[in-house]
Amino acid sequence: MIVLTAHGTRDPAGAVVTERLAAMVRARGFEVRVAYADVRAPDVTTVLRELHGPAVVVPAFLAAGYHVRTDIPAQVAASGHREVTIAEPFGPAPELLGVLHERLAAAGYRSADEVVLAAAGSSDPRALSDVDLAAWALAERLHVPVRVGYVATASPSVVAACQEAGADGRRVAVASWLLAPGLFQRKVTLAGAQVVAEPLGAHPAVVDLILRRYTEAVSGSRSPSAPLTARTCTVVSSGPTDTR
Repeated sequence: MIVLTAHGTRDPAGAVVTERLAAMVRARGFEVRVAYADVRAPDVTTVLRELHGPAVVVPAFLAAGYHVRTDIPAQVAASGHREVTIAEPFGPAPELLGVLHERLAAAGYRSADEVVLAAAGSSDPRALSDVDLAAWALAERLHVPVRVGYVATASPSVVAACQEAGADGRRVAVASWLLAPGLFQRKVTLAGAQVVAEPLGAHPAVVDLILRRYTEAVSGSRSPSAPLTARTCTVVSSGPTDTR
């Protein structure tokens, strides 16, 4: 059983994305339940207490911050379930970077645009490193520098990053490093850029990643393509994630 665990949001549209991802996983022949680390119910503890047999918790988080490292393990422990494996979070996986590029192109990105990667933010430097990797990978794909801006917690803010990017009068395009709609995406939309991409959303490539994380957790291994390697980046500003 896969327990797909999202951050949680008060925006119903965010929950719809999580449920659609779960439905897409089921369509591929896997059992899956949805849980939330925060804000929404049911939490991981509640879902696991209803299950019998082995379960794999797959954290649908774009960076490994507090919820991934602390909240989810604590909720698993509180459940008392003895056959639970916690998979690696999504992170800056290749599957998601393809979707990120696709969403940006669909929003109207042009090669002359300044690019900002908008992420949720975190106080955990390891989560910020995950966002830096995503920005670096996007810069590699686009062959242009990519700035990072945060909706909350970390700096620079998305607004500040957009202002700096557009200081010379060039058009600014924002790539959304968020999984689902919600308060954070609305703030990204209002940050002042001329082009704003949609969140990653319920995309088949995200389902591919869920199943890869599940398979890796069951087998106790990671595929060679799983991690990105930090090399010299064309990231202009550095920075992490969550979704409210």
